[in-house]
Amino acid sequence: MKASILVVVLAFCAIHCNGFLFGHDGTWDNLRVTWGINPFGSMNFAAMPLTEADAKAKGFLKISDCGDSSGLHGRRYVKDNDMALILIYDVQGYIAGISAAVSNSLANGWPSTFLKNHPFVLSGNYYHISAYFVDPAIICTSGRSAAEYKQQGVGTDLYIQNGTDPITNAIKIPHEQSDISSTQWTEGKCFPSMGKHYWFNVRKDMSCDEFWPVFLLYNGGKLNAFGWAMQANLTSARVEHPPKSTISAFMNPPPDCIYKTGALSTLHIYLTNNPATDTC
Repeated sequence: MKASILVVVLAFCAIHCNGFLFGHDGTWDNLRVTWGINPFGSMNFAAMPLTEADAKAKGFLKISDCGDSSGLHGRRYVKDNDMALILIYDVQGYIAGISAAVSNSLANGWPSTFLKNHPFVLSGNYYHISAYFVDPAIICTSGRSAAEYKQQGVGTDLYIQNGTDPITNAIKIPHEQSDISSTQWTEGKCFPSMGKHYWFNVRKDMSCDEFWPVFLLYNGGKLNAFGWAMQANLTSARVEHPPKSTISAFMNPPPDCIYKTGALSTLHIYLTNNPATDTC
């Protein structure tokens, strides 16, 4: 296992590190999605368009705009009808967040009642989970200026929407790993090319109906990645399907119930250009 991880790190770094091997300054300079054992895979560590114009040029289509739904926020785009990856832009056309949506009629009945409306918001036939990279209050009002985007990159903060109001119900995530100990986020394990995992209020004897489908990733003491963890067998080529045998590599300890659920679907979301340097 350790040898295969090293292969991933070295191969990915050969492609993307551009001479930068160690250190994290906290800058969010890119948006990449999907972890994969093969760094050469077309879907693995894929860079996403950071402007609305680039998204259109790369075949993404708008599915909703500011004001179209009271529970959703921003200009939302998908490619090839893949609702597992929804990119969110502000009114100026700059990247503002990311979302995923699951059908409201999954065979296993997920998401549970506990998760509906926090964090999953129903819109049409889908439950949406959303994260924003800037203050949600500006996304559909002023947006960011060209100068702000140039200075800030992908964003300034990570906000997870945890209710039907994307502004008042947004949870701001600590930038510094040292600040998370005062929250209900529980420390998981380190995994190279991912980071140090944190899960929300995870307990060994918890009910998986309460398992919050978000994890955080810290590297060098700073937040630079996060992801979704869905209790559903999503068919998107973007998502990952970790075997149950690997769960203990990410949680400490894993909830007993997680081994009794069906297939898991996860998506790693990187806020930097060099995931290979994420060694916790």
